[in-house]
Amino acid sequence: MIAQKPKAAISWSGGKDSCAALHRACALYDVVAMITMVDDVGARSRSHGLRPEILDAQAERLGLRRIVGRCDWSTYDAAFSQALETLAMDDRVTHVVFGDILFDEHRQWAEQMCHRNGLTAVEPLFGSSTEALFLEWVDSGADAMIVTARHGPLDETWLGRSLCRGMLEEFRTLGVDPCGERGEYHTVVTNSPLFREPLDVRTGTRVRRSGCWALDLEVGDAPRP
Repeated sequence: MIAQKPKAAISWSGGKDSCAALHRACALYDVVAMITMVDDVGARSRSHGLRPEILDAQAERLGLRRIVGRCDWSTYDAAFSQALETLAMDDRVTHVVFGDILFDEHRQWAEQMCHRNGLTAVEPLFGSSTEALFLEWVDSGADAMIVTARHGPLDETWLGRSLCRGMLEEFRTLGVDPCGERGEYHTVVTNSPLFREPLDVRTGTRVRRSGCWALDLEVGDAPRP
């Protein structure tokens, strides 16, 4: 008999790190759902400021059920815990995959949140070299576009650029972590070996807020208002 894989969910930002963690986790876990925290009105994701239709399109291409928690930053933990409770009860999930890489406090938070709900946190990327992870990503056949860039080390010209090997030297020169681990940039995944088809996106306005440049995106085949 073939042993069944444990059921898992992925904590999903829409960016490369959560997708890279999913790439690694799929060999060991049956990932059935994604969790994303959004703002109070459900208009944008908390981590990367993505529209819900972008996240819906990613979920559809991955074949995952999408679990959403609405919150402000003060209620984030409670909303995330509620999402975990739903996954444990409705989907019989036992493990949750996270895309943390460097910071112990991020891993500890994930472990504590899961423990409270009788689940196990899985951290496939944690402790890895961010340069090695960057190269693994660009060599995997996956695509990710920069949607936020922290003003200072980067500027608005980085918005909309797809990650590629040539960026690594630019990041070194600018003192930017290859995976943006100090918040230098965030991405949206537009293709992955796990996607049933690529995600076409249409770029919109660029704004600067809270020290970051941000690029608005819509699903490419979505009708214009």
